[in-house]
Amino acid sequence: MSSRVEDRKENREGLKAALGRQPVVAAVDLGASKVTCFIMKPDGVRRGDRTLTAAGVGYVQSRGVRGGAIINLDEASDAIAQAVERAENVAGVQVQSVTVATAGGQLASHRISGRVSIGARPISDGDLVRAIQQALAQIKLPGRRAAHILPVAWSVDGQAAIRDPRAMFGRSLGVELLVVSVSEAVFQTLGACVERAHLQFEGVVAAPFTSALAALEEDEMDLGAVCIDRGGGSTSAAVFSGGSLVHVETLAVGGGHVTADIARGLSTSIAGAERIKTLHGSAIASANEDREMIEAPPRGDDPGAGPVIAPRSLLKGIIAPRVEETLELLRDRLKASGAPLEAGAGIVLTGGASQLAGVREVAVRVFDRQVRLGRPRRVPHLADAASGPAFCAAAGVLQRAAFGPREAVSAKALASVKLRREPLDPRANPVAKAAAWLRENL
Repeated sequence: MSSRVEDRKENREGLKAALGRQPVVAAVDLGASKVTCFIMKPDGVRRGDRTLTAAGVGYVQSRGVRGGAIINLDEASDAIAQAVERAENVAGVQVQSVTVATAGGQLASHRISGRVSIGARPISDGDLVRAIQQALAQIKLPGRRAAHILPVAWSVDGQAAIRDPRAMFGRSLGVELLVVSVSEAVFQTLGACVERAHLQFEGVVAAPFTSALAALEEDEMDLGAVCIDRGGGSTSAAVFSGGSLVHVETLAVGGGHVTADIARGLSTSIAGAERIKTLHGSAIASANEDREMIEAPPRGDDPGAGPVIAPRSLLKGIIAPRVEETLELLRDRLKASGAPLEAGAGIVLTGGASQLAGVREVAVRVFDRQVRLGRPRRVPHLADAASGPAFCAAAGVLQRAAFGPREAVSAKALASVKLRREPLDPRANPVAKAAAWLRENL
């Protein structure tokens, strides 16, 4: 473990009593290309216009992460510690705990429903809790952990799309929930990684979901939209309909795979391929690309080897097939999932890999829908370097903490919801703690 992390441990022990219950929210976006930390203070939330101010932002190059999975715990924890420390220096506070946004962990979503009888009396908070319990008792997914349990819609006597059924009369109450889950092993690994950085682990959130919260407009969520988060190690999507998240999909293919293709195709290094992709890369044809030549550093350390010279058209011929294939595979996955895609639903691209020239045009062709590039819309005072599509996931974690949507199960209870092979025991189900949430947030 690096001396930086050891120093951090000593500083934390010394300041623990003084800092105590510092009321700040810290989000860590653990990606394959970078690790980002956003910090928000309570006074940074402005409820009038529903915007917020990030008190501190820090990011470093990712280490120990490949394809959305941690492959070296020490390197990943050191990167988290450095990103958090940079954000703390800007914010002037020291955080004690973080929430991690990730598109890894084999993200999956499942829609479940529950229905309970009411009787001749108004619907109460207890009835809502019973309906949620009845729905969750049907989940049988071994080896997985719930990351989100979100209400999609309520119904009374079959009448759907009810926002708040309390005090209404009816014979039956129904609820539809979306459960977003991650691999239990990945959840535990992320927790161990955060704890090695001497931080408390608050839990995991799905990066495509929080990216959507940061980038989508309210009308887009209501009318239907798909937020596609293209990161370095994965491409994921969050589907919204009727103002609610209705599906999450993820592929373990991202911008890093495009870089690797370039390195192989041009016989250059990964660093050289990334630089060429950033400066000259495009997923669509451009004028004079056959006559325009690009130079790439040779692979290896032979001082006598000259640079690799190739036409720019060759670079496009490497990038375009991978981008198109990835988006087509995501499109087919979304169709096969049965997720309700509204006829006029648009596509919003987020993530660092979405900034590659031509990706938006390819997405328009693949999905046959309107496509735009998304940015953190509710954090208006971010520095230019941290205001692009690559920072939507971390910004969305802060927005979720400030404005919701709230989970159907409280955050503390959610951390203990394991999706086991056998039905959940209603007596031990932590969803019983949801009554307070329902009273405050529904």
